Amino acid sequence: MTMLQPFQQAEPKPLAISPVGQAQGAHRATGACPTGGADVTKTLVTAPDPEVAESMHRRRFTTAFKLRVLQEAERCDQPGQIGALLRREGLYSSHLSTWRRQRDQGILTALNPRKRGRKPRPDDPLAKRIAQLEQQNQRLHNQLRKAEIIIEAQKKISEILGIDQNLENIEALR
Repeated sequence: MTMLQPFQQAEPKPLAISPVGQAQGAHRATGACPTGGADVTKTLVTAPDPEVAESMHRRRFTTAFKLRVLQEAERCDQPGQIGALLRREGLYSSHLSTWRRQRDQGILTALNPRKRGRKPRPDDPLAKRIAQLEQQNQRLHNQLRKAEIIIEAQKKISEILGIDQNLENIEALR
């Protein structure tokens, strides 16, 4: 699939015009005057561009524009003023009737821009407290793991050195 090139205007091609006003054909494009020798200056006319223009894009009207045009249309009280408004804005009368119906149904006020995406949750005081308790719980788990590692290391050292690890004897010495 190829991408469409942006519309580019081709250079116009000049046509030689005879002094009589008729375009010269390909068999006469020699530069000689068809009238038989009179030295007449030739006028060059550009041919229209054969390139077809892109199709028009569909117009989109903002809510503010629609409401402004409706207010102007309602202020028109003389015959022909609404027609002049429509011509000035490049609109049709069907636009006005559609926009009036949308306004009466409340659709135009509902078209105000809204933020896209997920809506933020309201602040929940319990969620903050839960997050604090989870952090505290994680911190205590880490401290417990470190303490267990230290106790295991002390047990291994005491076994290597042959030191008795009876906690009851230690309690009695105090």
